[in-house]
Amino acid sequence: MTKRSRARAVSAAAPAGPADVVRRLTLQQKARLLSGASFWTTAEAPGVPPVYLADGPHGVRRLAADVGDIEGALPATCFPPAVALGSTFDVDLVRRVGAAVGTEARARAVDVVLGPGVNIKRSPLCGRNFEYVAEDPLLAGEIGTALVTGIQGQGVAACVKHYAANNQETERMRVSADVDERTLREIYLRAFQRVVTRARPATLMSSYNRVNGTHTGEDRRLTTDVLRGEWGFEGLVMSDWGAVHDRLAGIRAGLDLEMPGAGEARVEEIVAAVRSGGLDVADVDRSAARVVALALGAEAARGAAPGADGAAAASSAELGDRGDDPEAWHDAAHHALAREAASRAVVLLKNDDGLLPLAARTRVAVLGELARAPRYQGAGSSQIVPTRIDDALSAISDSAADVVFAPGYELGPGDGPVPASPRVGGRKRVTARRRVRAAAALADEAVATAREAGVVLFFAGLPQSAEAEGRDRTHIELPADQLDLLDRVLAVNPRVVVVLSNGSVVRLSGFADRVPAIVEGWLLGQAGGGALADVLFGRVNPSGRLAETVPLRIEDTPAWTSFPGTGLRVTYGEGIFVGYRWYDARDLAVQYPFGHGLSYTTFGYSGLVVSTGSTTRAGSAGGLAVRVTVTNTGGVAGREVVQCYVSLPGSAVPRAPRALAAFAVVDLEPGESREVELVVHRPDLAYWDVRADRWRVEGGTYRVEVGASSRDLRGTAEVEVAGDPGAAPLTPESSVGEAMAHPVIGPAVTALLRAAGLSDDVMIMTMAMPLERLPYQPGSGITHRRVRQLLRIANGRLAARLRGSKDS
Repeated sequence: MTKRSRARAVSAAAPAGPADVVRRLTLQQKARLLSGASFWTTAEAPGVPPVYLADGPHGVRRLAADVGDIEGALPATCFPPAVALGSTFDVDLVRRVGAAVGTEARARAVDVVLGPGVNIKRSPLCGRNFEYVAEDPLLAGEIGTALVTGIQGQGVAACVKHYAANNQETERMRVSADVDERTLREIYLRAFQRVVTRARPATLMSSYNRVNGTHTGEDRRLTTDVLRGEWGFEGLVMSDWGAVHDRLAGIRAGLDLEMPGAGEARVEEIVAAVRSGGLDVADVDRSAARVVALALGAEAARGAAPGADGAAAASSAELGDRGDDPEAWHDAAHHALAREAASRAVVLLKNDDGLLPLAARTRVAVLGELARAPRYQGAGSSQIVPTRIDDALSAISDSAADVVFAPGYELGPGDGPVPASPRVGGRKRVTARRRVRAAAALADEAVATAREAGVVLFFAGLPQSAEAEGRDRTHIELPADQLDLLDRVLAVNPRVVVVLSNGSVVRLSGFADRVPAIVEGWLLGQAGGGALADVLFGRVNPSGRLAETVPLRIEDTPAWTSFPGTGLRVTYGEGIFVGYRWYDARDLAVQYPFGHGLSYTTFGYSGLVVSTGSTTRAGSAGGLAVRVTVTNTGGVAGREVVQCYVSLPGSAVPRAPRALAAFAVVDLEPGESREVELVVHRPDLAYWDVRADRWRVEGGTYRVEVGASSRDLRGTAEVEVAGDPGAAPLTPESSVGEAMAHPVIGPAVTALLRAAGLSDDVMIMTMAMPLERLPYQPGSGITHRRVRQLLRIANGRLAARLRGSKDS
């Protein structure tokens, strides 16, 4: 065989790449690939298999291709939702959860898991906050990165959502999030940037809303320039379900796949636009190639060897054989992992006089229907049919010798487990009058039960109807019947532990100072009942930390005056001051700060040392290595979440008093000490320079604080950080003061003005002038020609200096 024939044989044997496949397709076939074939599948073409997508990420919701509701979904392990995973601050644990989700997706013939969601919790009123991680972009980005890494490690694609500035459900398909560029970059895009650059997700989902007037799926700057050009994203961008507004504009902008299927009419629209010259075929080819790449990658993953845990993809026949019986799908190891994750998510908010943990011999009164009918997930597209449900009442009964229960209140229709737990069963309808009588009888019974108990475990929380995709909350109050009952219980027994069940924060200021202990139980997934018992009885020492501030009242929250907006526009007037940044900047009192969480032991901090990055552990050049010794000063083993906050006093731009820059978990035995190293990467010190339109690290003396929350800081150090070279280009609209501070022409401009003999008062006014108006200032001695010369010199030398710094 000749060299040429051998080369032809090798070429023929090599698998075709996405571009090769696209070249062989007709225009109609390529256009068809750009829309889903059904609610959950992509279209087929010669050499292009379909891809199955399923909602996630705290479990796999595998439905028939043409079914959009949860009814009929295959059972899967319901892990704790993002609201709980964020409170673990444990990226390794979350990565393991992601791997389990990926394994179960593969076993259910799912190619793409639609998650995680890393949108920022701008307001506690957002109805979908239970699906999001945190009010802080660094924490959201780290947890999101861990989930994507875990899922994709099993050969299943992840889909990061909802890009971008999707922070409310009210008018979510039409509202415009009007946000300035610095806020957009530093708060609302930063978590996405972290996940994209570190975890390399295969897909990303654009959001329903508009950003500054433009639908996100049609925003070329967001979808192509930033996502692909700046961040290097190489995957596929799909729409949220039904989010497409102008499909042709979306294709031009870089929105590759419209979901769900839009039918042949959409195919003909695309074909006609190409043939008329209204749409470049190269844009169609580009998006089609990304769909093909996803499909070929999914096909290869299906045929790959089993994952690390030995799981392999199930065939369609096997899916049918196993049916929708939860026990047929139950995975004991994954249920145990769900319980571990849930227990690490529980936040001990208050524990006066060491009321917790409970001894097994304690006479315990469990009050509240939520103890036996748990809310373990939110409502909407992320709902999972669990393989089993652990309720707290059963787990507590298994943990204590003397347990009595009274439901205390009823849950409204649809507010029980979804789908209903066999252990709970259904409820009969009653008339309004009978319901009032029944409610009073339930409350009376609960009060009587509490009177004789050693400790009362009072389960309170939000009904399912209060938190759901598609609608926002109107307040952060617990139900009135629960609060009234709590008042009555406290009157007969002050030894009350309030155990909360909610997907976003609730107001606690009405009773927080009257109860000795509060446990934030969030929504904990299918194993949450056992996890709560583990924490309450001390089998697990609580280590969860708040990923969102608990305010004293809704009126104190950053977006209170603008959420959810008016006239289909919502103004992000609080700017970068979201979450704890807002409360700290205004020195506002809060109920519990970001990062707060207690333990059954205590921890001491000592020996804080901060240095600039001279080691590889400190990341990019100029990063910070933060070392602190943490000691377990109590009597039991425990886990501390060490948090590092950074600030720059005297910054040239507005900044929060502190911002989370790194965190780590450390497990310590009683009396044990360990040095913990935290890495602050240099890019995490940067702010978005709106004049230069780029990230910039400002030079100066940075304050580094470490501690147990954003307001429980145990050590402070200062470190000098060199700033990025250069300055923003000057324009005729730049101020005289900016020109005086410029590294190239600043000395010359200052000397010219000083030589003019301007008084101090006149100099102050002159510094605020745009450069182009300086010639009109009497006595300045500077002409229009001189201003143009100075601008050419400044920008010419600055550009050369910046090029030199990049080359080095």
